[in-house]
Amino acid sequence: MPQSQSNNGYRRNSDSIRPLLSNSGEQEYGTLTSESALPQTGHPQRQIGVVSAVFIIFNRIIGTGIFATPSTILGFSGSVGLSLVMWIIGAVIASAGMQVYIIWGTALPRNGGEKNYLEHLFPKPKRLITSIYAANAVLLAYAAGNCLVFAEYTVASISPSSPASSSVFSPVRVVAFLCMTGVLLLHGLHIPSGLRLQNFLGSLKIGILCIVVCAGFLALGGNLQEGVERPGNFDSWDKMWEGSKSGRNVLCACLYNVIWSYIGFSNANYSLSEMRDPAQTLRIAGPLAIITVTIFYLFCNIAYFAAASKEEITGSGRLVAALLFRNVWGPGTERFLNVFIALSALGNVLSVSFSQGRVNQTLGEEGVLPFSKFWASRWPAKAPLAGLGLHWAVCNLVIFSLPPGDAYNFVLNLTSYPLSVINTIISFGLLYLSLRRAPLIDEDQEDGTTKTSITFKPTPGLVLSSLLFGGANIFLFLVPLTKPPPGVEPYQNLPYWLHAAGGWCIFLVGGVWWLYYYHRRAE
Repeated sequence: MPQSQSNNGYRRNSDSIRPLLSNSGEQEYGTLTSESALPQTGHPQRQIGVVSAVFIIFNRIIGTGIFATPSTILGFSGSVGLSLVMWIIGAVIASAGMQVYIIWGTALPRNGGEKNYLEHLFPKPKRLITSIYAANAVLLAYAAGNCLVFAEYTVASISPSSPASSSVFSPVRVVAFLCMTGVLLLHGLHIPSGLRLQNFLGSLKIGILCIVVCAGFLALGGNLQEGVERPGNFDSWDKMWEGSKSGRNVLCACLYNVIWSYIGFSNANYSLSEMRDPAQTLRIAGPLAIITVTIFYLFCNIAYFAAASKEEITGSGRLVAALLFRNVWGPGTERFLNVFIALSALGNVLSVSFSQGRVNQTLGEEGVLPFSKFWASRWPAKAPLAGLGLHWAVCNLVIFSLPPGDAYNFVLNLTSYPLSVINTIISFGLLYLSLRRAPLIDEDQEDGTTKTSITFKPTPGLVLSSLLFGGANIFLFLVPLTKPPPGVEPYQNLPYWLHAAGGWCIFLVGGVWWLYYYHRRAE
């Protein structure tokens, strides 16, 4: 049997005809493709190269957080130096997570992301884990948050003085609907155009971040508006660390916000079937995207600290970037910042929707959704229009039905929480498989005849990445269950643990669906 050794911690043995045996050598170790799985509706075209893969990740990670989160991190940490250290720790954890996803993605290079990895970790009971994952993937409105941010800042850039409206058909909600609909049509009817726009917005986002960094260099050189006092946050080593806070609650709050600012590096794994040379592309695009994001995160933070005092930054509210622009270029430039943030949010919506449509389509192809054949369709343009439409419907339900305030914040927090549970499972699952040296059986997706044995090796890179990323995600799903320190409560009137409980309820819905659907089919 021919063998090939990967440098990513796994060995792949293939045989185009002969079935593979289990460890006992007596029974066939069956593939995960069930008898009830629906036939593929045609193989997708491989049109994602390294550049597009980088922007799929880059646009997903960088939405609007870098324009707001630094003020929160500084407020928690108390000093410029400790704040920068937290961002570096976040980069290390993100790099470990990227390595975990590269190992899984190069071993199982097809659409679906975590769905495929969970299925290999939990093949029995048949389709239970897929149903649980499907509830999380289908019911959560991943693109709704940044879609509303896009709409909010678009309206503000056109009419800064227009009053906020909470009506069902407010300008913000209408613009958000148009945004989601435009993304649906673009990605669902002409994939190359969607990728080109995504890449363009990613390039534009890099330009926007470069402008932020340049403003920081101007501030470091003393080029501030008349009447703006030079903050001097980098005048000395002692000054950088002045005011540093300690304590478990403080550090937990810092790390929690920083780690979430890097989430999104898994985005390319959802579309590996459409990637040219997916293993090689992922190995290049993943680290390149993480390095680029880290550089911009650090330099943007330095820019903010160079232009404003710690008191100004922590008191600036959500948008510290507006403070930077005002102090360096004057109040009139804040309107341009609204445009920048809107375009950054649009890039995120495009990236999230691109991947989510493929996840929904893959779940349809495996027959775990109601009307699966419809969601699996690639009609009419060999694109997941139906899968995108499912996510479009869920996002618009959130956009139009939920009022601002606690209810809306709850839904946004709910979309994040289950991912930390999933990431914990696939990280420690990868470590378990490598230590156990148990072969996994994968069936070639191109012709359905080749069976491949995948054995993960416990290399230092795999072990360290799995432990670090898995541990970080345990932290992410445990922290919301503990009472937050004063000033960082997620809600005004709802209990702090509600979105964590909601995340587990989403998984429960998937389990109930599996009991109903598959037991009904067995009768």
